[in-house]
Amino acid sequence: MSVSDTIAAVITAPGRAAVGIIRVSGPEAVEMAAEVYEGRADLRTAQTHTIHYGWVVDAGRRIDEALFLLMRSPASYTGEDVVEIQCHGGTVSTQEILRLLLRKGARLADAGEFTKRAFINGKLDLTRAEAVMDIVDAESDAALAQAVAQKSGLLETRIRDARERVLELVAFIQADLDYPEDDIERLTDDELAVRVGDVRADLAILIATAQRGRIYREGIKMVIMGAPNVGKSSLLNALLGRDRAIVTDIAGTTRDVVTEHLTIHGVPVEILDTAGIRATDDAIEAIGVERAQAASQEADLVLYVIDASKGVAEADLENLRALSGKAVLLLANKSDLAPQAVLPEEWQVVRTCAKHGDGIAELEDAIAGRILSDARVGTGDAAVVSNARHLALLERCKGDLESFLEGLEMGMSKDILVIDLQNAWENLGLITGDTASEDLIDTIFSKFCLGK
Repeated sequence: MSVSDTIAAVITAPGRAAVGIIRVSGPEAVEMAAEVYEGRADLRTAQTHTIHYGWVVDAGRRIDEALFLLMRSPASYTGEDVVEIQCHGGTVSTQEILRLLLRKGARLADAGEFTKRAFINGKLDLTRAEAVMDIVDAESDAALAQAVAQKSGLLETRIRDARERVLELVAFIQADLDYPEDDIERLTDDELAVRVGDVRADLAILIATAQRGRIYREGIKMVIMGAPNVGKSSLLNALLGRDRAIVTDIAGTTRDVVTEHLTIHGVPVEILDTAGIRATDDAIEAIGVERAQAASQEADLVLYVIDASKGVAEADLENLRALSGKAVLLLANKSDLAPQAVLPEEWQVVRTCAKHGDGIAELEDAIAGRILSDARVGTGDAAVVSNARHLALLERCKGDLESFLEGLEMGMSKDILVIDLQNAWENLGLITGDTASEDLIDTIFSKFCLGK
């Protein structure tokens, strides 16, 4: 896989801004930039990693004042000659400069093509390339930390180490099969089992991080549920720190699902305030109750709210039993009111007074402890699997290794068993891109934004 043409694109977001940037990458990048540059320097002979002030010109007509950033191969993001033209922000100036470069022979870059070229030229493996878009898409500090850790190569290192160990085992078995009479180092079945088992255990550790990785990357869905007038909407407002939901003393005020987004301990949370759960003859309210129940079944965490002065009613117990198997926190709201009811010990209880903001910090801690686990812990020192493609391939590889161990225990022939190890090696290579097809690579980078 190789490229030979020169590409260009606007790499800043469209619209009014202080600065707009047009990136050019490829063998003719410097020459094209030199043709549209008016200034003191000669870009054709200028040193790499230098900045040159001047004007972008078209046949002597000045288009815009600009800085030309010159980065020569291989010391650039793409591994090719790269020039970035920084002009005044705005749609007209950036687009006119881009059109000028296209007339000079550049091709408009496809989505993700700059990063794709970085991969092709050995600047990034696929895990680090995919981390680039995770950085762009990050919606929280935790998600950003995870993406940066992956971009730095933590996951790549773990995958390549496992892949090298599998390849070494393939080499041992193949040598034994090909040269049975020669005096070469051989591994016993027990030694093979131990080594393969060690790799499988390491992959299992990575797979176990996937749930945490999904939470970092995608966040969680959290539903506020309970009987009417227990303070669900007040709780939503308290968590958001602003008045989002209408709060009245009239039971049944909330009739539909109200959705908002916030961050709790660095993790994105989609929070849904639902209609009060009760039997009703009101057709509209009944629809709201049905939607509330449906939302609770799809949630990662349910905050079930009761009135602390009244305690848990039989209807509450029925609703809680319907949530069997779900992660649930029992919120005793209106805890400022007396008397305080005795609450069932089998439920994790958090006492709050949403009206006054009491207990909200404790509630956030309880959410982190219940479902986010170590979400507040930085990911800079550990590899975390957050990509569904990576997870599927890791599970497939783990299955290959388990198949090998089962066959080894059954006494199957090594020339058959080695296929399992070869498959594991291939699947690990698909994660890093070492064994990925051109179609797969094209599919991955097509999901990137234009200019990245």
